[in-house]
Parts: sequence; structure tokens; C-alpha cells
Amino acid sequence: MERANTELYLENLYIMQANERLRRTAQLLAQENEQLLADLKRKQQHMAASSKTAAQLAKGGGPSGANVASARAAPSKSGKQQPQ
Repeated sequence: MERANTELYLENLYIMQANERLRRTAQLLAQENEQLLADLKRKQQHMAASSKTAAQLAKGGGPSGANVASARAAPSKSGKQQPQ
């Protein structure tokens, strides 16, 4: 009977050790997952900003104020010049 208890105790000890190793591994994987998700979000934001800039450039817009100034000086649909 005592031998069976000892065997069960050792088996339980091994299971608890394996459980602790798995818990640590799960924590590391969760941290890695959070980091990868943050990187992905950052890349998506960068891509969204890049695509907005590309769309503005394709439409003739751009980071310079030249188009804004020319739009103000151009007459509106009614034929009157827009106020500055």
C-alpha cells in the first residue's frame, strides 16, 4: 500500500512539474502573440496612412500646399471667385 502511495505521489509530482512548464510556455506564447498583434496593427496603420497619401497624390493632392492655394484662387461653380 505504501509503495502504491509513493508511486502516485511521484506521478503527481511529475504532472505538477509538467503543468508548471506548460504554464510558463503558455505565458511566453501569450506575450509573443501580444507583440505580434501590436506589430501587425502598427503595420496596418502605416499601410493605411501610405494608401491615403498615395490616393491623394493620384488625385493631384499632396503634402504641399500648392493645390490648396490653386483651389482657393479658382472660380467656384457659380463663376465667382472663392473667398480667401
